[in-house]
Amino acid sequence: MPVLTIDGRKIETQPGKTIIEAALDNGISIPHFCWHPALSVAGNCRMCLVQVGSQKKNAEGQPETDGDGNPVIAWIPKLQIACATPVTDGMYVDTSGEKTTKATNAVMEFLLINHPLDCPICDEAGQCKLQEYAYRFSKGESRFDELKNHKDKRVQWGPEVMFDGERCISCSRCIRFAEEVAEQPVISFVQRGDHVTIETFEGTQFDSPYSMNVIELCPVGALTSIDFRFKARVWDMSFNDSICPGCSRGCNIQIGVRDNTILRLEPKTNPHVNQYWMCDAGRNTQYAWVNENRISGAWLRKGGTLQQSDWKESYSSFAASLKQFSGKDVMFILSGMATNEDAYLTQKLAAHIKSTNVVFIERNDASFGDTKLRSADRNANSNGMAALGIKSLAPTALASALQGVKAVVVVGDEIIRGNEEIASAVRSLAFVGALSFNHCQTTEAAHAVLATATYAESEGTFTNLNRRVQHFTPAIVTTENMRIMGMKMSRLDKFGAHNDRWTQGDKRDCKQSWRIVQGIANELGAGWLYKSSEDIFNEMALTLPAFKNMSYDMLDTYLGVALDKGHAPEPVGIIYESHTLKPN
Repeated sequence: MPVLTIDGRKIETQPGKTIIEAALDNGISIPHFCWHPALSVAGNCRMCLVQVGSQKKNAEGQPETDGDGNPVIAWIPKLQIACATPVTDGMYVDTSGEKTTKATNAVMEFLLINHPLDCPICDEAGQCKLQEYAYRFSKGESRFDELKNHKDKRVQWGPEVMFDGERCISCSRCIRFAEEVAEQPVISFVQRGDHVTIETFEGTQFDSPYSMNVIELCPVGALTSIDFRFKARVWDMSFNDSICPGCSRGCNIQIGVRDNTILRLEPKTNPHVNQYWMCDAGRNTQYAWVNENRISGAWLRKGGTLQQSDWKESYSSFAASLKQFSGKDVMFILSGMATNEDAYLTQKLAAHIKSTNVVFIERNDASFGDTKLRSADRNANSNGMAALGIKSLAPTALASALQGVKAVVVVGDEIIRGNEEIASAVRSLAFVGALSFNHCQTTEAAHAVLATATYAESEGTFTNLNRRVQHFTPAIVTTENMRIMGMKMSRLDKFGAHNDRWTQGDKRDCKQSWRIVQGIANELGAGWLYKSSEDIFNEMALTLPAFKNMSYDMLDTYLGVALDKGHAPEPVGIIYESHTLKPN
């Protein structure tokens, strides 16, 4: 194992590692723009220049030391780029000496020569490597008095990504990503020299299902989201970790919120699940239904119309309706997006009224799946349902399944979806209870509608296609979770006055499905006392072998744990984040 010394600190590393990789593995940050652990080495930016050498040896071949016993280093005259220089045993690296600092300052001065310095209108401002490094490594002055080179601005590369040539520092991250990860090599440098820029090949556009990942990859503000542009400043938003419910992959994400409204979704690094990426569909389709068309409060059908009720009356009425039927006449239909905790308690309610008819609806889309991240299974928690022993039901079999029951409880799903046969079967039932977050055809036909929280307002776990149980917490404030959301809100939402336009977002009267299920069950004499999602998960870990030894703390520490592996979770390793908010 090679041993090298970085800034006086001895480090043991794996053979074949580069200096920047060895440093990262040991918590040492070397400034860089173009290097990324998932991409090939380009060596474009020269920001990672370091001094490299080895200990001098005397004529007898013995290592030389000075009068104080310190090694005398023979430095290579020319600085080396840390991203492409392999480590060797006995190597010495200086990342902060006078020569290295002078070179870093010079690189920053060069990169800023033609940059437009338009931070006040740039979406990247506040989470920009160029800003961060300008403060940390630049002298703050330029000797360049000539006119800046002007390049094309607002160039649409495809349906999702906008390019600003003047901000680009030619790091080539986007070019390498398009070729190596997205496998759509349609962008390249042109006019190499002082007028260098990036263009798509004639007659093509960058429309990969993963195109938006170049937005986070870009270390400056040259690549922006057409969907998000100019919606908010990042320092006015809150960013909370969550799990994308768009398919069974379970990509780790961050939810960006202002005014209690989701403005953008972006990937969060998890080497076990999605590495550094997520698909464009996950970004663009998994937040509008959280922001819009929402149900708030509890509603009961009286005189043929749904009328708002209070929660206590609704629980009582819901329970009274279920009492009219024997257990075999009641069917529970779960959404494949329900959390493990929601599903577990729904199953317990079914058992309490002696019903064994608990299913979840399959949502498969072969055209959506691919060999990268996207899964044809569009349910976020199919494997969680299977681990709980809940059977799946194909949408085509739903109408006939409803023929054999008198009442149905739908938890978090829209089961009609324009299918007239299913709609007719639903309308013929004596009782339909819907726990739903959006208005839909099922809620229109229901006798009781209780507003549930979406994934963005909930705490719980999903089990992904690789059987990995992952924990997520809320990012949106509701009347139920307001107390615990205090420190997770953006500063505008937290400290804004009543007459500020950014404090007017809806705080919906909705509850997590398990809380509603518990309220109904207690009206039926269950006597449950769960106070949090964690209480339910802890019970699952005690009673279900697949979840044994798991806890929320363990799931957070290891970025998820596979079913049946609670006794031996996989180590996480080093987490590299290219694109983070730097508030100070």
